[in-house]
Formats: sequence, structure tokens, C-alpha cells
Amino acid sequence: MNEELDELLHREELALAPTSKRSAAFFIDELLLSTLLIIILWDSFVSAQSMEELIIVTNQFVLEFMAIKIAYQTFFVYQYGATLGKIAMKIQVLELSTLSSPSLQASFNRAVFRIISEMMMYLGYLWGMLDPYRRTWHDRTAKTIVVY
Repeated sequence: MNEELDELLHREELALAPTSKRSAAFFIDELLLSTLLIIILWDSFVSAQSMEELIIVTNQFVLEFMAIKIAYQTFFVYQYGATLGKIAMKIQVLELSTLSSPSLQASFNRAVFRIISEMMMYLGYLWGMLDPYRRTWHDRTAKTIVVY
């Protein structure tokens, strides 16, 4: 355990966001972004004649989808300290050094490492479930914490 972090949480009367709320926020964000992708690619999806063509269309836009996810995460975490899913779950991302919304650099770092974690079979999220402070890889690299 990290005594400095324990003291910070106690002094500022902050509670760590429960894993259940973080998971729900994750699924809300993924649902919103997937819906956005479907809207953007609607014409291509409708014109696909088979499941194989649908998969090909989806695979052609993987990099664009990653860019959308990075932009979404960076903007909302920087601007509001939370994505729409986190806002709905009443949880917030705080930069440890300032205890306020993360800087643009920290928000971008966090967004990029979320994608890396997803590409590595969500191992960064598993790490967060096992960490006493529920810090995922993207929280650790950006020096952030998610509170309730």
C-alpha cells in the first residue's frame, strides 16, 4: 500500500470509485462510441451483402475508431474530469499532483494507454481490479485516480 496516497485520500475525504461504477462507465462510453461508429458507417453496413463484408468494413475503420476513442477520452477527461459514462456514474478522474481535472497531456496519455490496454486483451483493466487503489495502466501512466 502507498501511505502517501492513503493519506491524500483520507485528508481530502475522497473515496475510490468502485469497480462496478467504473465498469458501468466503461460500457456506457463503449456503447456511445460504437453507436457513433455505426452512424458514421451506416451506408457501408447497409450495403454489405454478407457477414464477411461487414467484418471487412469494420476492420477498415479500426484506426479511425481508435482515433475517435482517443479524442473522446482526451476531450472529456480534460474538459470535465470525466467521460459521459463517468458523469452518469458520478465518478471523476483526478490528477494526483493537483487533485483537479487532468491536464491535456495527462488526459491524452491516459487515452492512449487505454487503447494500448485494450489491445493487450484488457490486461491493464485486470491490473486495476487487483490494485488496492484500483489504478489501471492508464491511471498509473497519467498519474491519475478515479474517485466517487
